[in-house]
Amino acid sequence: MKNIEIPVTLFIKNRNRLEHALKPRSLAILHANDEMHRSADQYFPYRQDADLFYLTGINQEKTILLVAPDHPDTSFQEVLFILRPNRKLETWEGHKLTPEEAMAISGIKTVKYLDEYETVLAPLMFYAENVYLNLPELQKTIPELPVRNLRLAHELKQKFPAHQYERLAPIMRDLRVIKSEEEVSLIREACKITGLAFENVLKCLRPGTLEYEVEAEITYAFLKYGARGHAYPPIIASGINACALHYVSNNSVCNDGDLLLMDFGAEYGNYAADCSRTIPVNGKFTHRQKDLYRSVLDVFRFACKLMKPGNSISNVHREVCKRFGDEHVKLGLYTAETLANQDMNSPLYQQYYMHGTSHFLGLDVHDVGSKDAEFRPGMVLTCEPGIYITAEKTGIRLENNILITRDGNEDLMRDIPLEPEEIENLMTR
Repeated sequence: MKNIEIPVTLFIKNRNRLEHALKPRSLAILHANDEMHRSADQYFPYRQDADLFYLTGINQEKTILLVAPDHPDTSFQEVLFILRPNRKLETWEGHKLTPEEAMAISGIKTVKYLDEYETVLAPLMFYAENVYLNLPELQKTIPELPVRNLRLAHELKQKFPAHQYERLAPIMRDLRVIKSEEEVSLIREACKITGLAFENVLKCLRPGTLEYEVEAEITYAFLKYGARGHAYPPIIASGINACALHYVSNNSVCNDGDLLLMDFGAEYGNYAADCSRTIPVNGKFTHRQKDLYRSVLDVFRFACKLMKPGNSISNVHREVCKRFGDEHVKLGLYTAETLANQDMNSPLYQQYYMHGTSHFLGLDVHDVGSKDAEFRPGMVLTCEPGIYITAEKTGIRLENNILITRDGNEDLMRDIPLEPEEIENLMTR
């Protein structure tokens, strides 16, 4: 990632919050993500485990963090392990962190090399009664291959079978779901860079442009303005392609008269932005397109007003789906009578709106948090209603990132053009 200086106080505060959440005489163990093999001798670009980064700020592979808040030797209460640099490794891969550099980034005073791990682990295990393991607990995705945290957890249990093993994931979820000022600042910058990329697209899009050329403009802006790159594979979907919710081929021609749906977001300091915009390829909405667009925009604003302390993703989505039923009648997609007599096990809105309205955002684009959790100040979520009409070869989605505040919310993307007339004016200019 780009060399972005994040205040070390963020990681110190994050570890303090973790330490207060652990049981007495506990040891928490967190491992870095694996380097993922791509092909031959190539690897995919490295991305650090979100929990480990949250607690240390370290992006280097093979890192390990041990946290034992009650250990009588204060030098063992937080221990970070990093690769031992050597000339051959750095000749091929570049600079590796020194202990002094890792200490400055993380605020951890005891930094050791990876080959010292077993020597330090044993006395910590003998002191600990409870061992917290950071196993993957994802609601939607189960990795096909066991990740590093899981593999090494199995090894640990074989060596020390009599310990009480605990789940770290629920604690990390509760910590990470509320963003600190430092984290919000990083997300703001990711949103800002995302907006600059959108401005690039408004200037360059013309009939005949290829979807991947639009993606290239976004990528260029992300890198130019200091982001690591995309927070997720971008969706650049023109015409009927927009009706495939996770279309990422991005290889069709943007034709005159079509709408272009873009779902994209910058990653800055490992924190994600997540934006969706839908614009006319030729710079001018047709009457029908504008009616559809305004319907989604009205629902978007309705949903944003619901995003305040005490509500939840589930409740917001439920209200949005009711609202879309009425909107679809106005748009002529079905009649009021049909709506009144619909089968509630297969509601009509699902024909044209089949995804969720919101998800948490942070170190992951689909960040930790339950859809039934009450909104609290410091949570950051998306708001992203849409409409998809295959018969009209049209898909529209509008998405901004919303910070929950004490009095309601703040739209972190309020400066990214959203009104159809503003978009038309910027494109024709």
